[in-house]
Amino acid sequence: MSILITNIKQLLQARAHNVLKVSGTEMNQLSLLENAYLLIEHDTIVEYGEMKDIGGIEAETTIDATGKIVLPTWCDSHTHLVYAGNREQEFVDRINGLSYEDIANRGGGILNSAEKLQNTTEDELYNQAVYRLKNVMRLGTGAIEIKSGYGLTTESELKMLRVISRLKRDFPLKVMATFLGAHAVPKEFKDNKTGYVDHIINDMIPKVAKDLLAQYIDVFCESGYFSIEDTERILEAGKKHGLTPKIHVNQFNAFGGVALGVKHEALSVDHLEVLNPKDIEALKGSKTMPVALPSCSYFISIPYTPARQIIDAGLPLALATDYNPGTTPSGNMNFVVSTACIKMKMTPEEAINAATINGAYAMGVSNMFGSITRGKKANVMITKAIPSYNYLPYAFGENNIETVIINGEIIE
Repeated sequence: MSILITNIKQLLQARAHNVLKVSGTEMNQLSLLENAYLLIEHDTIVEYGEMKDIGGIEAETTIDATGKIVLPTWCDSHTHLVYAGNREQEFVDRINGLSYEDIANRGGGILNSAEKLQNTTEDELYNQAVYRLKNVMRLGTGAIEIKSGYGLTTESELKMLRVISRLKRDFPLKVMATFLGAHAVPKEFKDNKTGYVDHIINDMIPKVAKDLLAQYIDVFCESGYFSIEDTERILEAGKKHGLTPKIHVNQFNAFGGVALGVKHEALSVDHLEVLNPKDIEALKGSKTMPVALPSCSYFISIPYTPARQIIDAGLPLALATDYNPGTTPSGNMNFVVSTACIKMKMTPEEAINAATINGAYAMGVSNMFGSITRGKKANVMITKAIPSYNYLPYAFGENNIETVIINGEIIE
């Protein structure tokens, strides 16, 4: 199938040469063409340019994008989209004054989700995930990372990863899987965290690797969860089995997790709501992508990742949703982009770069996703008729995405 999009008001992130990420002042530069066209054949971007140069190009399907903007689909590099049920009561508990830690200490939080998931069949878990995945695709997400971590037993973690594998097989968007057995310490190991870390290393990781169920390994490196020492042991074990590190770090406390991530060549370090100068220095010159999750900060009223410090230090930054039942029950990347501009003082150009090319880098897929480049996968979206791309983050309460094309398919 071929698709020709014509009369595009603004074609964003159009790059003649493939770029894997943008950093520092580059993040405020968003390449674009005015009055443009874009040609897709099968699952690939094959040509684009100004309308005056379109010549006699024809396609099976032509879309007139007069007054509309075309840009790459969002690349959401941090989600927990596969989970059972919800945690709406905890939402009310926080309104009534309980903190995230208070809820966790009384058996809520991640342990609450783990209990629900352990009692949910694999097919029902898959069906719940399908509903969520279809919704985020309609909102413009064309590549997504999904973590395990709500199982906390070998069988339940494998069940989650098998569901992620089914989603990868059944849907056109790019799906990357992350093993997050070290998300919390389960009740049965409450007084034996070292025993649980041993269990992750000796039982879970080998089985995940044997069945090729994940590309990445993640740890919640945080006070009350997994220490620097725990995290290092788990990452080293994962690397021995071919799993690339990613880390939840600096959500509530900063105690060296960022430097540890860089040491182990983590693809990304995610959250970073609490950041100090040593963390910034550790990231300089590294290949590790900092990832901010602003809708998590919004939902549980914690500080926002200091984007200006990161970008002004010459570093890259990616944006992701953290879609999960407890702290971010939303996979809406449009809201993430808006919140980054409103609360983190990112420019629209910086936020769009962070949610496309840099998001793709944080998933390890920016060679084929995240920009409008000849030869890359045909993952693009068309807005409604809007004044300019600035309107996307400005109109934070509206869905201005009209048409989504993923892997060359128009998503209904």
